[in-house]
Amino acid sequence: MQTNPLCLVTGASGYLGRRVKAALEQRGWRVVELTRNPKPGGAAKKFLLGETVTPEIFAGASALVHCAYDFKQLTWPDIHRLNVAGSEKLLRAARQAGLASIVYISSISAFEECRSLYGRAKLETEKAAHSLGAFVIRPGLIYGDSPDGMFGKLIAQVEGAKVLPLFGGGSQIQYLVHEADLCAFICDCAAKKTSPPAISVTVAHEQPWTFRQILETIAYAKGKKLMFLPVPWQLVWAGIKFAELLRVPLNFRSDSLVSLIYQNPKPDFSHFIGLAANCRGFSRQSIMKSL
Repeated sequence: MQTNPLCLVTGASGYLGRRVKAALEQRGWRVVELTRNPKPGGAAKKFLLGETVTPEIFAGASALVHCAYDFKQLTWPDIHRLNVAGSEKLLRAARQAGLASIVYISSISAFEECRSLYGRAKLETEKAAHSLGAFVIRPGLIYGDSPDGMFGKLIAQVEGAKVLPLFGGGSQIQYLVHEADLCAFICDCAAKKTSPPAISVTVAHEQPWTFRQILETIAYAKGKKLMFLPVPWQLVWAGIKFAELLRVPLNFRSDSLVSLIYQNPKPDFSHFIGLAANCRGFSRQSIMKSL
């Protein structure tokens, strides 16, 4: 009796991981989460970034989608140990187990001149993933019908304020991708409908948006009028960094601000387009449908 193929997903409790799991299941996959806290009696399997990966967790699987990233780590040695070396352990074990398809979710923040620790970690892991024949995907800023993650935080800021701080005038460029388009591409990679390219694939619409334009579009969709207060980003970064040194819990990391300020100025979309994949454009109309 033939059964539906099995895909393992890390980070399935996060924004993108949840969407990936749902999209795979809609396409007939069986999905097993690899998580630090599997529920008793459930199908999920225990997995912690950085720890030894046992061959048993790959039993019966034909694909792996690795979305997990430990954002709690703030220093480069800890970030490297868990997110870089830990991811390489997982990806290498998956290849040794003979999985047909391995998909690593990187970030548009990963590029050769990136300054953020997050970008550096993703970039280093990309190199290991490529050496193992994995699909490497760099999503842009993700939005969708039930926004969460970074975009969800932007919506919450717009909803809860009349005046918003704007770093450097809000001229930082962002490239956006709808969660449905991103998940569809990830599912195609998991099904290996195309061979993994030897280069990381940026998945986002090629239309650039400034950070200010994104906030203004969200405000328009919410029927709000916003005032912006220009703020030197270095001053904000220093305040967040000081709070992190004191172990004060925050909803925003100093490294995330670095990623925002120093995004990839010229991401390459040619490989994504060459794979006959598409992303809908971000607009007032699209965000109003989402919100």
